[in-house]
Amino acid sequence: MHRHVLSVLVENQSGVLSRVSGLFSRRGYNIDSLSVGETEDPKVSRMTIVVRGDDQILEQIKKQLNKLIDVIKIVELDPEQSVFRELALIKVKTDLSTRASVIEIVSIFRANIVDVSNDSLTVEMTGDEQKIEAFINLMNAYGIAEIVRTGLTAIERGNKVLNNTNKDEEV
Repeated sequence: MHRHVLSVLVENQSGVLSRVSGLFSRRGYNIDSLSVGETEDPKVSRMTIVVRGDDQILEQIKKQLNKLIDVIKIVELDPEQSVFRELALIKVKTDLSTRASVIEIVSIFRANIVDVSNDSLTVEMTGDEQKIEAFINLMNAYGIAEIVRTGLTAIERGNKVLNNTNKDEEV
């Protein structure tokens, strides 16, 4: 099964997220990742939905989404033509003997320490999934107390713009 990243423009109204996620659960499709936020137009939100499935499943998902009245537009993002990012907050266990080496690794990964306590550091990291996974794998040796991830958010590269009209524009 292939991973597909959908960028979905929807009306920014209460209940839209529930209707979209309900559509997936009723059909037995799993959402690997979902992030939602308001766009440059406050009346429109953009969902980045990551799903796994073959082309037939993807086509069914798109058709079902298009039936929802709140859905304005659906685009599958090509990984080669898009920027994918995720935010993670990772609480790493530290003590006096390990703190310096954790801080050094945080610096190498261009992450930020956003909270410090006697026995832990909380690291904020943005990047692609591989970068975050690599950091987590290194931090496992120190002990991870907690991880929170936003899920994937994505945008097409270059001057192509996804908007709520029938045509995509270029900047």
